[in-house]
Amino acid sequence: MNIYPVRTFETPDGTVRWDVMGEGDPVVLLHGTPFSSFIWRDIAPALAQDHQVFFFDLLGYGRSEQREGQDLRLEAQTRVFTGLLDHWGLESPRVIAHDIGGAVALRALLLEGARYADLTLVDAVACGDWGTGLFRLVRENARVFEQLPVYAHEALVESHLRFASHSGYRPDVLAAHLEPWRGEQGRAAYYRQYGQLEQSATDEFQHLLGSVPVPVRIIWGGEDGFLPPPFAEQLHALIPHAELHWVEGAGHAVQEDAPARVLALLTREFGAGG
Repeated sequence: MNIYPVRTFETPDGTVRWDVMGEGDPVVLLHGTPFSSFIWRDIAPALAQDHQVFFFDLLGYGRSEQREGQDLRLEAQTRVFTGLLDHWGLESPRVIAHDIGGAVALRALLLEGARYADLTLVDAVACGDWGTGLFRLVRENARVFEQLPVYAHEALVESHLRFASHSGYRPDVLAAHLEPWRGEQGRAAYYRQYGQLEQSATDEFQHLLGSVPVPVRIIWGGEDGFLPPPFAEQLHALIPHAELHWVEGAGHAVQEDAPARVLALLTREFGAGG
């Protein structure tokens, strides 16, 4: 089942697309880069059997607005997220966050006064020197990469997406992940968001991770090439009360590589053995 957010939430920097499905205790899903809420398409409907599931595309990603001049820093995305929580009337939802969505969720909780019932961090940007490799090269040279011919840009993004998965995508799935970044507008949007992601946004809360006041579950792909396993181990050490669960044979896009195993972890009680 494909999910595409169609409802709108207006921010000073543009329109955010969001949607909701199911009934029950609320769950909020956050995606990362270079993805969108589409990455939750196998997870959200299953969770919606027992929960009211909210999902959205970060500003500048997916079907949310992309335009020049947007503030896409993690600080700004956090303000958008807390604004959405207020707009939805959610006082203490369960939160599940992937990649930079993890940084947004943690900033909201530790620095902006948001409240959660519990927090699940999936291959999450949260601590350490996470901006390495191609990510750092693009971020530090965004103006250069913006000048790539569209065909070369799209080939780079496709390669980057492929590296996130250990088992690979069906052609239609890869095309859907690539779609927001196609053409001249997508090229500009892709380097705009990478150019504004700074490690300082996680450095500001890293020393507070030990004081996270809710149950925490960490889920990590054992073959994650973006954020290799030592990042999970560091995060676990900084949040001593957190659970750590490995998904072997899965990469950074663990929702793509092992959706059933991820769902099984998301639906188990906190503190359950194994």
